[in-house]
Amino acid sequence: MAPRGAAALTDAGKGGGGERPRLWPVWLSCVAAFVAIVAFSLLAVAIVRAFYPDLPERAALEGLPGLLAGSIASSAAFALTALIASGSATAAALRLVPGRESGRTLVLAVVGMLALGQTLDSLTVLAGLAQQGNMVMIRQALAQAVGPDLFLAVLIVGVLAGTAEEIFFRGYMQTRLVQRLPRGAAVFVTSLFFGVFHMDPLHGLLALILGLYLGWITELTGSALPAVVCHVVNNALFTLLTAAWGAVDGFEINLALGAAGAVVFAGTVLCLRTAPSAPAESAWLTSVALRVWKRLRR
Repeated sequence: MAPRGAAALTDAGKGGGGERPRLWPVWLSCVAAFVAIVAFSLLAVAIVRAFYPDLPERAALEGLPGLLAGSIASSAAFALTALIASGSATAAALRLVPGRESGRTLVLAVVGMLALGQTLDSLTVLAGLAQQGNMVMIRQALAQAVGPDLFLAVLIVGVLAGTAEEIFFRGYMQTRLVQRLPRGAAVFVTSLFFGVFHMDPLHGLLALILGLYLGWITELTGSALPAVVCHVVNNALFTLLTAAWGAVDGFEINLALGAAGAVVFAGTVLCLRTAPSAPAESAWLTSVALRVWKRLRR
């Protein structure tokens, strides 16, 4: 069966008929994204300090206002860099069109993402690393979110940040790398950069592992949209649960949660590997996302 949509884009690059893209624009786009993040973050800092002049500088920047402003800055940098580097405003250029996923595949992918995230969180606690890295600051900032602030945090940290990161890493970077490198290598390199951009050793390691899963999902379905959905749901639930209950401490409960998460994750991966692809049936949620993309371009 002939490849559809964005899957055709990568398959065409693998074939001998077309010229494969060079790699240097991908590395240059990473540098550009980093520079844009720094520039936009400096602007975000200035805006936060202007809006909260009575708050101590550290409280404003490390609290919820700083987290939200920083998330907006990095999201804008990633999305803008991806759109410019791709050289096209079409969704297909970034694999933001429905692929081979069915509704069942999408649900399994999300469950696998949540299970893997819980397993990693529990392992962090069990290893005595829960109070290290920038995740501590993020949790403390989200603990301040209530009411409208919590709704805003879900939109920015969950929807905006999750979508923008997937547009750049899986939509742009991995799509270009997989046209030149073996798929496994493309997924690993993209995940490595995904981790490095989190700019914290522990957070970066966790992001690398999650990135490997998101990259695999992208290649499995031939679309970056399932990875977007997984990332958004994971970030949104993390925001809500952190604001409501904070971190889950305790050896016994994390041992149980970690074991359960590992079992569920292994089960979902097995189901995804054996599930038949559905090239003619696109998940309803990805179809909605495509319509939203077209409206935003108007």
